[in-house]
Amino acid sequence: MILHRYFARRFFGAFLGVLAIFMIMLMLLDLIEQVRRFSGQSPTMRTLLGLTLLSLPQGIYRILPLVMILATIALFLALARSSEMVVTRAAGRSALRALFAPVVVAFIIGSVAVGLFNPIVAVTSREYEARVGDLTGATSALALSDDGLWLRQGTDQGQTVIRAMRANLDGTQLDGVSFITFTPDGVPARRIEAARAILDAGAWHLTDAKIWPLAETENPEAAARSYDAFEIASSLTPDEIRDSFGTPASIPIWELPGFIERLQAAGFTARRHQVFLQMELALPLFLIAMVLIGAGFTMRHQRAGRTGLMVLGAILVSFAIYFLRNFAQILGENGQIPAILAAWAPPFAAIGMSLGLLLHLEDG
Repeated sequence: MILHRYFARRFFGAFLGVLAIFMIMLMLLDLIEQVRRFSGQSPTMRTLLGLTLLSLPQGIYRILPLVMILATIALFLALARSSEMVVTRAAGRSALRALFAPVVVAFIIGSVAVGLFNPIVAVTSREYEARVGDLTGATSALALSDDGLWLRQGTDQGQTVIRAMRANLDGTQLDGVSFITFTPDGVPARRIEAARAILDAGAWHLTDAKIWPLAETENPEAAARSYDAFEIASSLTPDEIRDSFGTPASIPIWELPGFIERLQAAGFTARRHQVFLQMELALPLFLIAMVLIGAGFTMRHQRAGRTGLMVLGAILVSFAIYFLRNFAQILGENGQIPAILAAWAPPFAAIGMSLGLLLHLEDG
């Protein structure tokens, strides 16, 4: 137990050291990118630094597997250099037993990252996008709620808020739809209820519409008119509607199942969010795979030679597994493979491969 605590402490220290180095690098690189990106808006350095700090959690979260593999390599190279692994083996501890503590630490780090750090990343990502929208003038056109979906479009004549009960996959056909148009001063101008609205060539084509004029009338119901077909000019495009959902990473993992249900209830496909949810749940297992891969290549004593080659091999294999994971994610989002298979197959494959390598080196 004392040896396990010692290895756990050493591994966690190596992880924090590598993480600190990458945090500093990411901050500097992202600050330079923010200066370049918003040079035309002439923001203050305080604003740019705020944007950098808001984007930093997402950058750290993305590179956790890389930090984990480098921390593992740093740990076992240090243990091999000091001959502590030789002493451990001489005391009757196998390599697999010595890996127990780093694996447990990796699992705890992954669980904390998913359960606690993921919501922080989601909040900071949304705040970052909001501040970027304030600087560039770009805003989201769509929002989901328990009452359906909400859209917003704007022209020089004013803003229009749209609510619909359901939509097709790309948001160009709305059922049970309401339009409320506002003047440039923010005063409601008219309300439209329609059974269906179809977006085509810069306009909404309404079916079974009823229009209530809200401005300059004391009795909107008396002035209401019904139309079998009606047309409303629109500045929206199907791409803008789809992009308004944002990335699944901007939604905390605790809220993601409910968002998926609302997305499906509104008529949109939630495959991308389902795959992301499974990928997040599989993250602790993937970090364990990184630890086992790093250990499989670097637990040998340095006198055996080829240390640099083994470190390079560990990094290349970890990048290959990371690429396989991203490729499986793409296949899952496109519906080529189930979401569970896309998320869980790469970590299990990496763990099986690394365990085979460790058993071969120890007992082969």
